[in-house]
Amino acid sequence: MKENVFHTLKERGFVYQTTDDQALEKLLGRQKVTCYIGFDATADSLHVGSLVPIMGLVHMQRCGHRSIALLGGGTTLVGDPSGKTEMRQMLSLEQIKASGEKIKKQFSQYLSFEKGQALLLNNADWLVPLNYIEFLRDIGRHFSVNRMLTVESVKQRLLTGLSFLEFNYMLLQAYDFYILARDYNCVLQMGGQDQWGNIVAGSDLTRRMINKQIYGMTFPLITTSSGEKFGKSAGNAVWLDKKMTSPYDFYQYWRNVDDRDVEKYLGLFTLLPMEEVKRLPKQNVNRAKEILAYEVTRLTHGKEQADRAYKGSIEQFAESDPDREVLTVSGIMSVNPDTKSKIPTEYFSDALLSGGTWIVKLMVMADLCSSNGEARRLIKQGGVYLNDEQITDENKEISEDDLVDGTLLLRVGKKRYKRIVFK
Repeated sequence: MKENVFHTLKERGFVYQTTDDQALEKLLGRQKVTCYIGFDATADSLHVGSLVPIMGLVHMQRCGHRSIALLGGGTTLVGDPSGKTEMRQMLSLEQIKASGEKIKKQFSQYLSFEKGQALLLNNADWLVPLNYIEFLRDIGRHFSVNRMLTVESVKQRLLTGLSFLEFNYMLLQAYDFYILARDYNCVLQMGGQDQWGNIVAGSDLTRRMINKQIYGMTFPLITTSSGEKFGKSAGNAVWLDKKMTSPYDFYQYWRNVDDRDVEKYLGLFTLLPMEEVKRLPKQNVNRAKEILAYEVTRLTHGKEQADRAYKGSIEQFAESDPDREVLTVSGIMSVNPDTKSKIPTEYFSDALLSGGTWIVKLMVMADLCSSNGEARRLIKQGGVYLNDEQITDENKEISEDDLVDGTLLLRVGKKRYKRIVFK
């Protein structure tokens, strides 16, 4: 066995809850196991909200375990009520099959399916042929309605209305776990924390049906530090399919994440060593964002598309020099730091720093605005950034403490930059 994947997942921020921490840690450290995560086919593509479970499967495979990506061709016919305030749109079997075929291709970007290292299955194969009466007699009798009503995802929906169709979802997902445990020796189901009730139900059903000990693990639901829903850009989902979200726009989504989220996202969505994950944001958060965007784009769309997105970004926004060589060393993007930057540069006397210089005055001197009044207004509106940190204090005095490598980067809005050099 390679390193214990439980430790890897814990350190990188994946573990929210397990059915038994100590037993699962011991199991994953001593033998190869089979795990699974389900993905319902509600659209023609997965989106970045699916990346936490996908990366969970990636780490399992990298540590020598077998991952099963389970396509929910059958459960999508019912619709998971978890995390929803109303019933999902009903999809036809044909729509679900078409979406499933497109989603299958996306998994191969992250997982290797050679020689059975990972499996791609579809629960429609065993759910669609089920005889309803037999299912109720064989499976339904093991479920307590009283207990099902205590599950958080069900309790939330009772306030707005829960259809009997959706109420059955828990039984179907539990049945998936039982089938995979019985036929594929799968002993671990993983999923978002909103899946906890379904996972525990599957564990209990499997124990009752075949007396097999199996485990569950949930991942934390990711939100941004600013409180926004993760995976949305300008109100739209960020898709893994390049036809639905271009590699360039995909790169930009990650490039523009909140500074406070960079370290967390590097741990969850890249394969960088944890020492790099912790070091990069502290050393240069702007550079860390470039690395985050590049690495996630490379994993999702390949190195060529990641290179293009990176160079296209720095050409458009003058963040760096597009002629700098892009290198990937152990998965870490590094760029020659000695190449001259193409960002518009202003040179001022370092005497301005001795007593401090009013940021409003500096903005006018750098021709980023035409008057003190305009500069004040831009700061109040939240549109001014110093070294990629938003400025909220219009009385801020610039000093030597604000310099990064002897320079400042002033930005107004998204596209107006000035590099300030004091000499």
